Amino acid sequence: MLISRILTGLVLAILAGLAIFLLPPLYFSLFVALIVLLAGWEWTSLVGIEALWRKIAFIFALIIPMLFIQFWTVVLEVLSILLEWPNIKEYSGILEWFVIGPVIFWILTMFLIKKAPNELMALELKPKLRAFIGWFVLLAGWMFLSKLKAYYGSEMVFYFILLICLADIAAFFVGKKFGKDKLAELISPGKTVQGMYGALLAGAACSVVLSIIYGFPLIMAVNFLFLSVLTVHVSIFGDLFFSLVKRKKGVKDSGSILPGHGGVLDRIDSLVAATPFFYAGIILIGRSVFA
Repeated sequence: MLISRILTGLVLAILAGLAIFLLPPLYFSLFVALIVLLAGWEWTSLVGIEALWRKIAFIFALIIPMLFIQFWTVVLEVLSILLEWPNIKEYSGILEWFVIGPVIFWILTMFLIKKAPNELMALELKPKLRAFIGWFVLLAGWMFLSKLKAYYGSEMVFYFILLICLADIAAFFVGKKFGKDKLAELISPGKTVQGMYGALLAGAACSVVLSIIYGFPLIMAVNFLFLSVLTVHVSIFGDLFFSLVKRKKGVKDSGSILPGHGGVLDRIDSLVAATPFFYAGIILIGRSVFA
């Protein structure tokens, strides 16, 4: 099991690296969209959407706003011509504000998982609301990872994904070696407090290495330290959120397409949660540090 997990992880790492550094923003966005759509298909099964036409409708409900967001500037160009409103292009950055929604969602989710896991396990949401939640978080994850590449470059995307992956690896091995206190036993019995601390330390170490490599001034280094640690923290609870959904469904994995990892959603759950938070943090820091 561990060998297949490692081998699959290596293949995924190579594919991700090639996509990050070789694909231009538009094609990178398409690459991420395909992954998210596969995860969306798995989500439909997790929330009880069984009819084929409903599954397809859910996928199209992701594709349509993806196209709209991807070609937002083109939409504005057309509207400026049709409405004879040249200043409409000033609204090109309005989509940035949409990051507030997913950030609030994940902060609230962290709070509820910490404070009310029993109530969350007992909570029964309507199928439409469950579908909407999956649509919302998957679309946000795609949107802000695509924007991270388009606005801040390949190296920023690489750092972010490396940060989450190393934190995940640290949590696994530290938890396996030293784990004794359960983090959220009712939701995910395998996760421990010690594993979480291992992940947070890995996140801090990533930020220190980044700061040394790029020679950040102290204030920038401190900003990235806090952002990296908080992003890892969010990613852990993103993982727990999807574990909660799977546990309520009575399954261990969202799928079986990836040997040793389960489904696509099992592999990107932490990234889906962490992406909007990291992107919002980069905006607050105020500039592209790799420019």
